[in-house]
Amino acid sequence: MPLTAAQKTALEGVTTATLTTVLLKKGVRFCYIAGSRPIVPGKAKRIVGPAFTLRFTPTREDLATVDSWSSPRSTRAAIEEMPEGCVAVADAMGCTAAGIFGDILCARMAKKGVAGLVTDGVLRDGAGVIGTGLPVFCQGYVAPASVAALNFVGWQETIGCGGVTVIPGDIIVADQDGAVVIPQALLDAVVEAAVEQERLEAWIMTEVERGVPLPGLYPPNAETKARYEASRK
Repeated sequence: MPLTAAQKTALEGVTTATLTTVLLKKGVRFCYIAGSRPIVPGKAKRIVGPAFTLRFTPTREDLATVDSWSSPRSTRAAIEEMPEGCVAVADAMGCTAAGIFGDILCARMAKKGVAGLVTDGVLRDGAGVIGTGLPVFCQGYVAPASVAALNFVGWQETIGCGGVTVIPGDIIVADQDGAVVIPQALLDAVVEAAVEQERLEAWIMTEVERGVPLPGLYPPNAETKARYEASRK
């Protein structure tokens, strides 16, 4: 099922920290993409969108060439297939020796309305990428181009990124703390639980500010839950 406007709005108000907790309670322990952090610390806007996956493999000299950038099966071709509102998720195997995208490719993604780029690798043209305004979550940036260490092999297939399996269409939420993957089948349940968790924790914070001790408050015991429910009436 596609991400609805209401679900997108709801998730834009939920932190990735809350989502990891909600997913853990639903049995999903591997949902946080390791190594994917905002390219500009402290200024990350939360993004939400369906995953558009890309996959890189270790470089092989006869495949990873400058000429491969003009191939029908290239990062350039993949970008042209990205729909508006998607989040590009690139499996770079955690490689930090070469940047998978630079400023021109990111500028094209921004122009197409791509919500953001998430990868366990790095980019190049750091200042230029930041200047495009495209939200990027990665391990940083370097000078060498992708073909120096990586070979692009395809898009819109199941990948592994930062220790997480990502299937095209899974929902990606990324913010200052990193990126989280919500399996499509769990979307409805996760949205409902996450919104309620944010509401509960906001109320708990007001109790903390009033000086209420933590035992029995967080996590809430039966008496605390009853007070919380009463506060909502």
